Amino acid sequence: MNVVILAAGMGKRMQSALPKVLHPLAGKPLLQHVINTALRLQPGKLCVIYGHGGAAVPSAVAGWNGSSGVAIDTALQQPQLGTGHAVMQALPQIDPTAPTLVLYGDVPLTTTASLQRLVEAAGSDKLAILTVVQDNPFGLGRIVREDGRIVRIVEEKDATEAERAIQEINSGIMVIPTQYLGGWLDSLQNNNAQGEYYLTDIVAKAVAAGVPVVSAQPAAEWEVAGVNSKVQLAELERRHQLNIAHALLEGGVTLLDPARIDVRGTLQCGRDVTIDVGCVFEGTVTLGDGVTVGAHSVLLNTTVAAGAQIKPFCHFEDAVVGEQSVIGPYARLRPGTELGQDVHIGNFVEVKNSKIAAHSKANHLAYVGDADVGSRVNIGAGTITCNYDGANKFRTTIEDDAFIGSDSQLVAPVTVGKGATLGAGTTLTKDAPAGKLTISRPKQVTLEGWQRPVKAKK
Repeated sequence: MNVVILAAGMGKRMQSALPKVLHPLAGKPLLQHVINTALRLQPGKLCVIYGHGGAAVPSAVAGWNGSSGVAIDTALQQPQLGTGHAVMQALPQIDPTAPTLVLYGDVPLTTTASLQRLVEAAGSDKLAILTVVQDNPFGLGRIVREDGRIVRIVEEKDATEAERAIQEINSGIMVIPTQYLGGWLDSLQNNNAQGEYYLTDIVAKAVAAGVPVVSAQPAAEWEVAGVNSKVQLAELERRHQLNIAHALLEGGVTLLDPARIDVRGTLQCGRDVTIDVGCVFEGTVTLGDGVTVGAHSVLLNTTVAAGAQIKPFCHFEDAVVGEQSVIGPYARLRPGTELGQDVHIGNFVEVKNSKIAAHSKANHLAYVGDADVGSRVNIGAGTITCNYDGANKFRTTIEDDAFIGSDSQLVAPVTVGKGATLGAGTTLTKDAPAGKLTISRPKQVTLEGWQRPVKAKK
């Protein structure tokens, strides 16, 4: 099977320099959603027709190429003279012996199951159209039938009053027997209100040639909804997120409000996972059994092991959280963070490129960067690892059972030995020996007769 994706439109109503098909939905360009769906059908050939946006579309397509084993070709439509003219550009790159499925780069939510039904209806010798019955079909092409059989498609601007009363619409998605496609396209005329070569005109040509024209229907109307404005993009975003939320609920995840979750990638959840409102999941995120995620947290490419508790307003990126750990609120885990079992990272604590072993704690107001922290370590409030000298970064090692007093600065490279204690306010520039108290603050003094300055009168 061939797949041709039409993605040449300017998208004037988007009010943007970015080509319409590259606007993101759930973190991925509209066109990438369509390509991913098409690839699940395992086509032999896949061609994207582009026009407006210069090299932006083929450049994006090149970045998605190769992951599926199917090469994604591109073809330029210049000028844009309609959908029939667009498909014509793909003819040199498709297999003339296989049926051709035509999709649209701005219709991102069509499911593989619906397309599979359409392909099966077409077989190898029929023209099949994905149609939908709509209560308000204004602006859309109508399916004209005689004695129940499809005989042609008429566009809104060219339809009679009787034809405009038809509620069955053409989604534009169709499977065409390719052996006839070239001849049908060559004979298209542009004597219509738009002055364009409509792909839909091949339906009447198929009927005239005795080629059966059949239809299939998607499971839901939103599967054929396209994007022509930011309003429509926002509507499809909510529809898509609600679909994801329903799938999570069916899988046993507890969502405090299914209307307030955003998944911009892949979210895998174990049993008894609870997600509060306003959470965003990007890239690949895995939540183990019994994990709870507090409100308004953002997780990007992160794995959270079973039983961990993420309190509200946390931000994780490229991090690993161990079993039974408690994080937040207002904690940040930056790339390279690996937390062991039962690690506590509290409010306003930032961890970057560090490993923290089981049962260690940094409960508030600390920065742990480029560090290796052992088990059962307590990191006091206001502690920072000074890992950067303005040119290079260095690591800090804190061994098991160490106690770091509040407001300490550990100037890397430095090691705190096993069981060592740093007194509050220590600036550590040399290794602290195991099992001993190290303290660097000066002797406390009180100055007699000192007077606080008084603000000068103006």
